[in-house]
Amino acid sequence: MQTHFLEMFHTLNDHFTEMGQHVNQQINRATPAFVDHDQGKANLVITTDQQINKAEVQLEKEALELIALQQPFADNFRAVISILKASADLERIGDHATGIARETLRLKSSVRNADIEKAVADLSELIRSMLADILEATAELNTELAISVAHQDLQVDEQYVRIRHTVSTTLQQEPDMAQVSSGYLLVVKILERIGDHIVNLAEEVVYNVDGEIVELNLGKTQPELVQQALDQK
Repeated sequence: MQTHFLEMFHTLNDHFTEMGQHVNQQINRATPAFVDHDQGKANLVITTDQQINKAEVQLEKEALELIALQQPFADNFRAVISILKASADLERIGDHATGIARETLRLKSSVRNADIEKAVADLSELIRSMLADILEATAELNTELAISVAHQDLQVDEQYVRIRHTVSTTLQQEPDMAQVSSGYLLVVKILERIGDHIVNLAEEVVYNVDGEIVELNLGKTQPELVQQALDQK
């Protein structure tokens, strides 16, 4: 039974890795599409989103099948549950990529602000780096890397607050920026939420390896750290 379990689990893990790579590709398309006003790339993100949804459903089916048929205990059970929960976070990140793509299409004829878009690009680059690293940490069961990635979410929170303040200030000075300002605020909020999902993925790595349920979202547990970071710059 152990051999059969391992075979099924390796298949499940391979499918999770493939899903993670696909989600990462979606983010790598969606955020540059928004900053570069690339309608074609945005449309590609939207049309391929169903592949991620189908992958998440398939992973859930495989995980539940594995639990029902093999009845794994202790570490094996925890490993399956970790993948099951992590796949849900990946699916939500994919949905957020689609949200960014749809906003790219909505703002196709709007006046843009180069400084704000540079800040959005910097934030999106941080998110894309974090996602790539957490997928590596998940594949390697590297808790040290996972925790390091989770702590980077504090930078995401800091940049999110800064951009939101810049957008609000710009809107007061340039009322004709109302439409695009709402788009900027929506996209940076989406990026901030993706950061939270990445933290969830990091927590699943720790749970898988150590069996501990941890809270790694510093912006949530210690919100004063965000303000401290803002005050230092």
